Amino acid sequence: MGQWSRWLRHAAGSTAWIALAAWAGTAAQAAPQELLATRPSIEASRLVDWVMQKKDAHGKAFAIVDKRNAHIYVFRADGHLAGHSPVLLGSALGDDIAPHVGEHAQTGKVPPQERTTPAGRFEASPGRNVKGENVVWVDYDSAFAIHRLRPGFAYGTRNSRLVKAQPAGRRLSWGCVVVPVGFYEQVVERVLGNARSVVYVMPETTTMQQVFQDL
Repeated sequence: MGQWSRWLRHAAGSTAWIALAAWAGTAAQAAPQELLATRPSIEASRLVDWVMQKKDAHGKAFAIVDKRNAHIYVFRADGHLAGHSPVLLGSALGDDIAPHVGEHAQTGKVPPQERTTPAGRFEASPGRNVKGENVVWVDYDSAFAIHRLRPGFAYGTRNSRLVKAQPAGRRLSWGCVVVPVGFYEQVVERVLGNARSVVYVMPETTTMQQVFQDL
């Protein structure tokens, strides 16, 4: 397994290595090599492997959002990695959609406790927000989208967090997955912005098996 094997040993520690080694050997055969080169989390690699083995995206482009690591991976319909990037996520921890967050988002006043980035499998589609900006709607009713970092008084702070902060420091959004402008234009818009896609958001307060039941 080479470099992938050595990284797993370093990341998981000696006590977990024996349990993970067998899975890693099969995952490395199924997951795209370009993904493995980015050193994703064990859970993210496993989810990509599951999506590809099950053909769960049904021939569509797809994205994996690793909330615990505040990172997104975007894949073309053929399963090849189109790009990956750190992201900003909802400032509130949690894996559920707040009951009235969609209505509150329309007024521009989302309470802090409702600013979660929900986990799950979503049928996404390109569209525009109320300001006419291109976005990828992950869940339209709850105003949950993937969009570029927007200009404004907080742009400098948010851009700095995207580039430099550890995952815990990238919890700044109202719930949307916010990506750098260049990444949105070069990857998200080109791969997810022209047709329906599937977005998989990994949980942070529940288990992967609870969200993706046959994983």
